[in-house]
Amino acid sequence: MSVLLLVGGTDDTVVKAKELGITVLLLQHPTKISPIQEAAADEIRIVDFTSWAEVEPVAEELWDLHHFDVALSLTEPGLDNAGRINDKFGLGGTGLAVTRLFRDKLAMRAHLALHDPAAVPAAPLAERADLDAYAGRHGFPFIVKPTDATAGIGVLKVEGPEDLDRAWEHVARLRGTRTDRVSTLFVLDDFLIERYLDGAEYSVETFSFNGRHVVVSVTEKWVDPRSFAEIGHVVPARTSSADEELIRAEVPRFLTTMGLRDGVAHTEVRVGSHGVSVIESHNRVAGDAITDLVEGAYGIDLITYSVGWPFGLVPELPDRPVAHAGASTRFVVGTPGRVVSVAGVEAAAAAPVALVVRVSAKPGDEVRSLRDNWDRLGLVAVTGLDADDAIANGARLIESVIDIRVETEDGTVVRAGAAEVAEAVPA
Repeated sequence: MSVLLLVGGTDDTVVKAKELGITVLLLQHPTKISPIQEAAADEIRIVDFTSWAEVEPVAEELWDLHHFDVALSLTEPGLDNAGRINDKFGLGGTGLAVTRLFRDKLAMRAHLALHDPAAVPAAPLAERADLDAYAGRHGFPFIVKPTDATAGIGVLKVEGPEDLDRAWEHVARLRGTRTDRVSTLFVLDDFLIERYLDGAEYSVETFSFNGRHVVVSVTEKWVDPRSFAEIGHVVPARTSSADEELIRAEVPRFLTTMGLRDGVAHTEVRVGSHGVSVIESHNRVAGDAITDLVEGAYGIDLITYSVGWPFGLVPELPDRPVAHAGASTRFVVGTPGRVVSVAGVEAAAAAPVALVVRVSAKPGDEVRSLRDNWDRLGLVAVTGLDADDAIANGARLIESVIDIRVETEDGTVVRAGAAEVAEAVPA
């Protein structure tokens, strides 16, 4: 019998594990449990899975009852404790030491610097003087961000000396916060400083098989240049063959250096004046429906692979999966104001090209200018004949079917639309 201890997780993760015949023991946060999970999982323990003090005795109880084979998490707040469980019971899955290198962006930078003298310089940000010290050593521009947050929360570009006070005020305002905008499962405590990386941005979806790293997809990312909020994705990336080869060479090297041997990873990179530079990486699946894009374009379900590979229930992938279609996530954004009405969501979801349609906006919600991913109003993930066709299909659903009306500060009612996207990189 294959027994999985799943630390957190979505409905999709639980259901797909069950479809493979796996016995699922689920540790779920009280705010995240759903009827689908209750029906599908074999056993559930409601626990704050971010707290080792709460998780450890529950894991010991389930070990005595079931002797599970592996602990796994595909959600950011559950990764550390899944690693601790693997270590505690000698299960052989990804342990805490490797997981912490992915979760802690400053630890990642320090680890990479041990292996590469030209690695991106980074430093902890504990007090105002740290900003001056970093600027004195490395110059401008540079980035200030939390060490372990997600979704673009708290990322700030510091252009020159005139921005230093503003950067410190930014950190002081965010430090210690735990808000609904970020996640009730995250507290922003520690910050770092690192060199700003220029160039086009991509994410790289990989799966590792006993140390063999397969680049499943290079995902083109559209990022707001001011806030760094992600405003679109497309698979396969419309990039030059030369840049794709650089990415396909660098990311497996990076994963080997990080010590990852098995499972999924989502690595964000930029290709610019410093070559291919890793921004950050996560030993979990991507968000923003990117797993749906990969399945839509390549026919590869990374969630099924993630739960199935530890038990040998899925075959190894070839080194270069071939896309049979294009797929794209387009985001709905609005003018600052307040949501008046939301319509067309069900109709958009029923469209033949639709993979996923999610709209978080509700009447009465505040609409803010883009500061991070949480300021988006919804997403539409679609397929197409190729990447360009998918991009157009997503825009069409947002502009013609989804109807979100926003009353602006001057009383005008306007319709939310699709975030603007970038042109393709010449091949």
